[in-house]
Amino acid sequence: MKMKIAGIGVFFLAVIFFYVGWRTPSLSDNHGKMDTHLYLSDGAKQPLIVAFGGGSGGNDWERNYLKNKRDSILAHGFAVLAIGYFKTENSPGSLDRISLNAITDTILSIAKRIPQIDTARIILMGASKGGELVLNLASRYSCFKGVIALSTSHISFPAITISANTSSWMHNEREVTYVPAPFKTLWPALKGDLLGAFSMMLENTEAVTKAEIEVEKINGPIFILSAEQDEQWPAKEMSEQLVERLKQKNFTHRYEHIVVKGTHIEPLNHFDKVYAFLDGLK
Repeated sequence: MKMKIAGIGVFFLAVIFFYVGWRTPSLSDNHGKMDTHLYLSDGAKQPLIVAFGGGSGGNDWERNYLKNKRDSILAHGFAVLAIGYFKTENSPGSLDRISLNAITDTILSIAKRIPQIDTARIILMGASKGGELVLNLASRYSCFKGVIALSTSHISFPAITISANTSSWMHNEREVTYVPAPFKTLWPALKGDLLGAFSMMLENTEAVTKAEIEVEKINGPIFILSAEQDEQWPAKEMSEQLVERLKQKNFTHRYEHIVVKGTHIEPLNHFDKVYAFLDGLK
């Protein structure tokens, strides 16, 4: 009897999932808005690191658990602009069609009005979905002169909403092309198997090709750090695809992909490699 009840529950969840999948959620009232926190180091003409968190939302780089890393970046002579682009007081409640135009305008507006910042040296840094974000930004805006992507993807995935039928990103009022989530991803998602769900999405090779981020258009060096046992999504394999595209497109700037042992958040424990990359930018 318990198994039958459980089966009925899954069936109704599937029906609900199918129903909401046909509905497009409305854009947030806070669409195009975000929260920012600027940290300055000492000296004039400081290069700027713009730092983004991942799919959990909030403004990760102003939180205490990243304070030591933030302070270390400041000690290397870089300013840090922490951006919360969803699930903050003034930003959208979910990662859904986040405006790349608005983020870029916000970054440049802050950088240009602070005399200590060198606007010719703006580097983007993001982890997980934040890595997907910074690659999308830098491939569209030449004002960004480098990228640090941790546990990233090489394509754009759907919004993190119950229907998952819109893009995570929007550019020039149009959704960025993304790989859709097929109905079969419902079961692994319900079990908490995110790696399985994302792996299923990647089976759609035609959609993957269309949703690849044009990383060869990035106007500066690229540093990628992934982990061998990523349990959230196949970051190592996706990063390898990213590097392969750079090779095929004869990318002229420096790029590097380092793989470490561990799970999804392990790259955060290897910031010595990030600092080495940053030192090479001075």
